[in-house]
Amino acid sequence: MISLKYIRENQDTVQKNINYKKVDFDLKDLINKDEQWRLKISKCEKLKSIRNSVSKDISKLKSSNSNAERQIKEMKIVSLEIKELDKQIDSLKNYIDNKILFLPNLVHSSVPIGESETDNKVIKVYSKKPTFDFEIKDHIQISDKLNLLDMKRGAKIAGSGFPLFIGNGSRLERALIAFMLDKHTQNGYTELFPPFLSTQDTTQVTGQLPKFEEDMYFMPKDELYCIPTAEVPVTSFYKNEVLEESVLPQKFAAYSACFRREAGSYGKDTRGLLRVHQFNKVELVKFVRPSNSYSELESLLLDAESILKMLNLHYRVVEINSSDLSFSASKCYDIEVWSPSEKKYLEVSSCSNFESFQARRGNIKFRNKDNKLEYVHTLNGSGLATPRLMVALLETYQQSDGSIIVPDVLQDYLKLSKINA
Repeated sequence: MISLKYIRENQDTVQKNINYKKVDFDLKDLINKDEQWRLKISKCEKLKSIRNSVSKDISKLKSSNSNAERQIKEMKIVSLEIKELDKQIDSLKNYIDNKILFLPNLVHSSVPIGESETDNKVIKVYSKKPTFDFEIKDHIQISDKLNLLDMKRGAKIAGSGFPLFIGNGSRLERALIAFMLDKHTQNGYTELFPPFLSTQDTTQVTGQLPKFEEDMYFMPKDELYCIPTAEVPVTSFYKNEVLEESVLPQKFAAYSACFRREAGSYGKDTRGLLRVHQFNKVELVKFVRPSNSYSELESLLLDAESILKMLNLHYRVVEINSSDLSFSASKCYDIEVWSPSEKKYLEVSSCSNFESFQARRGNIKFRNKDNKLEYVHTLNGSGLATPRLMVALLETYQQSDGSIIVPDVLQDYLKLSKINA
C-alpha cells in the first residue's frame, strides 16, 4: 500500500497515478476522511489533556475537603464526549484503512504512459517463428491424437476449465515443472513448496484482496482462499519480520497449483489450455534492497526468459504501459511465447517490481547499515506458467506424422526423445 503520509503530501502525484492506471478511486473522499480523522484526534487529545488536568484539581480539592461536585459533573460530560470521539476516530480509521487497500501502487517513472494494451512496447524478440512444410494442428488436436489431455473428462469431474492430463501428457507437465525448478535453484533460488490455501491476511499482502476477491475461490467454513499463484504464500514468508541488510536479496522459487475463477473473462480464449481455472506454475519471488530493485527486476526477467531459451521457443518481451499495469505493480514486463496454430503470442510470465507496496501490507522490513528500519522491495515473476507454455511446446515441436519431438532439456526427465500416438 501507499503510506497515508505520502498521499497527504503528494495528492497531485497520487491522482495522476490513479488516472494512469485507469482505476476508479475517489481520492478526495480519502483525503476528506483523513482530515476529519486528524481533527477529531486533535480535539480528543485536547479534551483528554483537560480531563487529566481537572482530575488533578479534583484530587487536590478532595484532599483539602473542598467541594469538587461541579468539576466532577463537568468531567463526566467531557468523558462522554471523549468516548463518542474515540468511537468516531476508530470508525474513520477503519474506513481509511479499508479504503487505502483499493488504491493502486505508484507507476515507476520509466513506465510508458498509455491508454490500452495496444500501447505496450515490444522490447525484445528471441529467435524466429517456426515454419512448417505441412498443415499444422492446434494443441487440442495434437493432445487428442497423442492422448495427452482430456478436457471433457476434466469438465465431468470439476466443470469446464479444469484440465485432465493423461499418460505422457502428465509426464510432460511434470517434466516441465521439475526442469524449471532445477534450473532456477541452480541460479540461486531457494525452492519452497508452499500451502495451496491462504488466509485473508496473507492474500491481502500481495494485493489480490480486497480488490480481486471475485476472481478467487473461497471456502467460507474455513475462511481460506485457494491461491491464484505461489506469489501469495511466498511473499508472506517474511511477513511481520525484520531482515538484516546483509542477507538481501532473498530469492525463492516455488511450484504450486493455481486457482482462478477468471470472473469477467468468460468467452475469452477458452479453448483447451488457453484459459483455465486450475493450472500449474513455477513462481519466482525476490526480497531486495530498494536501492537496486530495478536491476534485480532485469535479472529476474532474464531468469524467466532462460527457460524459453533452453526450450528453444520463439518469444518476445513486452514492457507494460501504465493503463495495462497490474494493481500492485510499479513496473512490469510480460513474456509472450508464440503459438503457431493461434498465430499469436501467449503470455507465460509477468515479471514485476512492487517496490514497497506489498512489504507495507505485510510489514516486511530490513535493518539498513545505519541501523534504521526500511521496507524491503518485493519482486515476482512466473518462471513459468505451464498451460500456454504447453500450447507453444506441442505446436512448435509437432511433426508431419503427428508425433512430438521432446526438447533436448526435457528428454532426461521423460526418458523419451519423441512422443508418438
